[in-house]
Parts: sequence; structure tokens; C-alpha cells
Amino acid sequence: MLQPTKTGLHRPTVIIGIALFAIAAITFNDARGMNIRAGYGMGADAASYFVAAFFAVLGVGHLIAAFRPGLEAEQADWSAFAWVALALTSLVLSIWLGGGFILGSTLLFAFTARAFGRKAIIADVLLGFVLALGIFFLFNKLLTLALPMGPLERLL
Repeated sequence: MLQPTKTGLHRPTVIIGIALFAIAAITFNDARGMNIRAGYGMGADAASYFVAAFFAVLGVGHLIAAFRPGLEAEQADWSAFAWVALALTSLVLSIWLGGGFILGSTLLFAFTARAFGRKAIIADVLLGFVLALGIFFLFNKLLTLALPMGPLERLL
């Protein structure tokens, strides 16, 4: 276990807080550039403003935590980090290469479950597939919102 900081400044937490503020600023700027506005209620820009505010609040929380004396940090679990990175990469590549939302979300679920220590990869793939299929039907059929299409989505 690492020693707690005595100076009251935990640099990794400060860096994460600053990164969260940068993400909030990018998201806020992106929301400002949206041309689609809802005729009533909230539009897509409102969700982006909410996400930007959420990242800013997380940034404030990290900065507050960074200046508290005695903050202890655990060692990073690089194996879990690698599984989460693989999960996100597989989602992006699945969509980018035309595999579609269902395949990408299935892989995202299974690899993220592995990052949290589950070893039942087949069960996680099946569970991820069922969840992704349900989400696809919810968004695409019920809400009539377009999700990235792949071969499986075109069959449905």
C-alpha cells in the first residue's frame, strides 16, 4: 500500500480533476455548436449540457479530494485497465468497421465484466447480447432512434 500524502496535495487526483474540466469544456463547446433544437421539451443539446455539468462537478470533487491531507491511493490494476480499454476499443471498432451496435455492445459488456473479475466469458457474451438486443429494440423500434447498423441489425 502506498503512503498517504502529507503535503495535502495529491498530484494524480489534481491531474484527473483538470482532465475532467477539459472534457467538460469540450462537451460544453460541442453542445453550443449543435443546430438541432427541440420544438418543445429538451433537445439533444440539453443532454450534452448535462454531461458537461456532470464532468465539471466530478472535476470539482477531484480537486477538493486532491487537497485533503492523508489521501491514500491504491496501486493501479493494469489488467483491469487493459480489459476496459479493450472493451471500449472493441465497441468503437465494431461500429467503425460496420459490425453494428449489438456486436459492439456485446463485446463492451463481456470485456468490462472480465475487467471486474468475472471469468465466465461465454455467459457474459450471451448476457451482453441479450442486453444489447433489448437496448437496440428499445431505441430503434420503440423510440425510433437510429443506432449504428451492422449485419445483425439489418436482419431485425
